[in-house]
Amino acid sequence: MITVDWPAVLLGFSLGLPVSALFFAGLAWGMRRALGSDRPGLWLMASSFCRIAVLLGVGFLVTAYGGSNWAIAGYGLAFFLARLVAVLWARISKAPITATQEGA
Repeated sequence: MITVDWPAVLLGFSLGLPVSALFFAGLAWGMRRALGSDRPGLWLMASSFCRIAVLLGVGFLVTAYGGSNWAIAGYGLAFFLARLVAVLWARISKAPITATQEGA
């Protein structure tokens, strides 16, 4: 029988949500900067490097302090849920713009 370490899962999840939100906010910021820049590759690479470094760094800390692999499972679950929210938010915020353009 598998025993779940719920405090470790909660630790990973509670640290994963703000870090994941920061990851996707950084992605949106980097895309806006890249689209308005003469050198978009530089912005995208710098943004990607910073976002990935923070995400992995905090993930390693969660694993070290969580004491089990269940902490990283909670961290991954938080990232997946933040990604789901970010994608749904992007689709919803884009829908009214296309609806008004089609009607014009």
